[in-house]
Amino acid sequence: MKIVIIGGGIIGLCSAFYLTKSGIEVTIIEKTDGDNNCSFGNAGYISPSHFIPLASPGLVKQALKWMFDSSSPFYMKPRLNIDFIKWGIKFLKNANYEKLYHNSIHLNEILQYSRSKTIEIADELKNSFDLELKGCYMMCRNEKTLEHEIELCDRAKDFGIETIVYNKEELQKLEPNVGVNSIGAVYFPLDAHLHPIKWMNAMKEYLTNNGVKILYNTEVSDFIIFNNKIKSVVINNQKNEADQFIIATGAWLPNVVKKLGIDLLLQAGKGYSVTFKNVENNLTRPAILVDDRVALTPLGNDLRVGGTMELSGINHEIKMNRVNAIVNAVNKNFDSINLALPSKQDAWCGLRPVTPDGLPCIGRTNKYQNLLIAGGHAMLG
Repeated sequence: MKIVIIGGGIIGLCSAFYLTKSGIEVTIIEKTDGDNNCSFGNAGYISPSHFIPLASPGLVKQALKWMFDSSSPFYMKPRLNIDFIKWGIKFLKNANYEKLYHNSIHLNEILQYSRSKTIEIADELKNSFDLELKGCYMMCRNEKTLEHEIELCDRAKDFGIETIVYNKEELQKLEPNVGVNSIGAVYFPLDAHLHPIKWMNAMKEYLTNNGVKILYNTEVSDFIIFNNKIKSVVINNQKNEADQFIIATGAWLPNVVKKLGIDLLLQAGKGYSVTFKNVENNLTRPAILVDDRVALTPLGNDLRVGGTMELSGINHEIKMNRVNAIVNAVNKNFDSINLALPSKQDAWCGLRPVTPDGLPCIGRTNKYQNLLIAGGHAMLG
């Protein structure tokens, strides 16, 4: 059997990993050079703690305050785009407590499964991508924010997820080098983190060494259909036949499936990150600054700082006011971490594929017998 995977991000590579181990011939088609998609510059979190979907009443309420501030953690660029408007309407319909409860059950199952499989891959590849099972702090500067995070502990308990609440003094003892300004935090021991670049490179090396063909800088121009089945994809004016097809193209998923007559509501959520080298006073564990929606990941002696959700369409324009807001949030939260504002060339941005209900689209379609879609994972990968 031969399978073609369209999309060479971490979803496509992980799909190829398990298919190859099953003895299946795999070809990956990737439109970029393979070194600059969203899988490289993210925070590297493996996060069972993130069981609350993006479409939630709390986020909508906060987003209404933020959405017209171009430097805020959540920004929606106003535009007359029919797909964006449809997505927004459906997002609002999903942002209620009944949907939140229902969707968090499914999200938890995916996150727990993902964690176990990542550990499995780390064991197989001799942990060449620095997976660390150290947990993650949800640090809060404001009382109301901390109260809300503590309320979520009960929901976490329902899913068998351990939480520990720390006050400021306890946090300072755990992280003595950074000068914590938070009043407290909820700690999730089950969370983990890894080095995204090392993971991507390790996966690509394993796959190519095990016979997977990866076609970089290659874009699908069309599909050949016969009797409700995809016969082949057209690339570089040539047909590439296969028995099964997987589309895992991230934020570009709607554009690709539209060639097959499939409409999929999904928006590109731009995120930014900056990696600071050889940080003198560094965290020992990852932390999310909840009030500012900023994620921090210690990568050895380095520190990756990332955040924001910007819904402005598919583009890679870096807005430095948003990048600077992320860095300033870190300096505000820690007395002993003093990060300099980066130059534009040191900032990275990537496009997360965001569905209107916060759940990814995974599985077969009704329209074609041999097509699977794997996308819409937002910040969770």
